[in-house]
Amino acid sequence: IVRHATSSWKDSGLSDDQRPLNKRGKRDAPFMAELIANKVESKNPALLSSTAVRAFTTAKEFAIALGIKEKDIIQSDELYLADEDDILSEVKTFIDDYDTLFIFGHNPGLTYFANRVCDADIANVPTSGVVCVTFDVDKWIDIGYGKGNLEYFEYPKKYLKESSDN
Repeated sequence: IVRHATSSWKDSGLSDDQRPLNKRGKRDAPFMAELIANKVESKNPALLSSTAVRAFTTAKEFAIALGIKEKDIIQSDELYLADEDDILSEVKTFIDDYDTLFIFGHNPGLTYFANRVCDADIANVPTSGVVCVTFDVDKWIDIGYGKGNLEYFEYPKKYLKESSDN
């Protein structure tokens, strides 16, 4: 579960879904992508992203780190500002060919989803934050609330000092 990197508010003429990453987001996304790529044991991960520019740009950084082609990132309009039930629906209908799924989206839905699937108590998944949850299931349709195990929760502030948001 990956929250998009920090986005820019500089261009007030852009719609919310078109906002790009800001300077910190451009630093944090590839950093977190490399960090997580070194933890992932899957040989065939899938990337499912909100269609918002900030989410898809974050997903592209993870694709690079994981050796996945940009064209193989799956985009879903349903993930743009989705709540936890919308996210669960997307996961339950996912293709069973993949044993690992990265979901790139937005708060508050991602934080609520992370907490509900593994009974965690994460106050907030920050921008570029990653929550890894494992499930003892064979099919995505079998995933549900309370069925996951929290493996780790990583975010940039654990490793990087803050910089300007520009």
